[in-house]
Amino acid sequence: MTTTSATIERPAAPPSRHQWATAEVEALFELPLLELVFRAQQVHRSHFDPQEVQRSTLLSIKTGGCSEDCGYCSQSARHDSGLARQRLLPVDEVLANARAAKARGASRFCMGAAWRGPKDQDLAPVLEMVREVKALGLQTCVTLGMLKEGQAEQLADAGLDYYNHNLDTAPDFYGRVITTHTLQDRLDTLDKVRGAGINVCSGGIVGMGENRRQRAALIAQLANLPAPPESVPINNLVQVPGTPLAGAGALDPFEFVRTIAAARITMPSSYVRLSAGRGEMSDELQALCFLAGANSMFYGERLLTTDNPDADRDDRLFARLGLRAI
Repeated sequence: MTTTSATIERPAAPPSRHQWATAEVEALFELPLLELVFRAQQVHRSHFDPQEVQRSTLLSIKTGGCSEDCGYCSQSARHDSGLARQRLLPVDEVLANARAAKARGASRFCMGAAWRGPKDQDLAPVLEMVREVKALGLQTCVTLGMLKEGQAEQLADAGLDYYNHNLDTAPDFYGRVITTHTLQDRLDTLDKVRGAGINVCSGGIVGMGENRRQRAALIAQLANLPAPPESVPINNLVQVPGTPLAGAGALDPFEFVRTIAAARITMPSSYVRLSAGRGEMSDELQALCFLAGANSMFYGERLLTTDNPDADRDDRLFARLGLRAI
């Protein structure tokens, strides 16, 4: 019997996603702060338990000597930041750090290497690290720079849960921060990661001299990716002597809160992470960020090459706020 088109079962069309114009996100930034935070908290409560915060620990597995010229980065070989170059850490040292992170209460272990992108011979030991850290019962994340064809699939086969590759800043500000690779290079790597079935971790840095519209443009671009990142780190620039962005004007703390809130509203099901710069934040400012929708944080005394609040301080903050680590 001939099957007519009326009898063929077709999958339901996926629900349409709102595409955020930069002007729409900028309008969120323009709201009175408490109204913006209230709206962000409403969105947050509809998707997450507001008392739960995910904890990640970040380890530099290969430090310094990067060929790129990112203006914020102490690890660039082009900047005189005084950072000593180090080889890739041995697997057993990485595992010792992962065990310690788990014992302190982290649920995700992130490994970062200062490369433009990994060579194939570099990737092999990282794959072993991913497999061994995952065997400890931790979620795994790596940030290795730009990936070549086939490398994302190798990471997926090793069991990688997340790949971090930040967009950093707005398209029209990008060239003022980085010139050795393009924003499209970063988007191409995210496409490879998503195509391999790995969760995307991608966010940006604020306080680099960009204006509010450019902060809104960054959030809009993240929200409008083919699928929003599962994890969105929002970094407040840590000014490192010897880097081009040392001496940039400090960002108003409330503007940072606005950025967190805009990320929460535009990416309601993503984990929004307090990342670099948290060491300079008061407990009260962090509490306001959690109220604005942040529900992830880097946990542990070090973030690649910059300081982070110590674990005891974070534990006390969680106790004071009634937060639970997940």
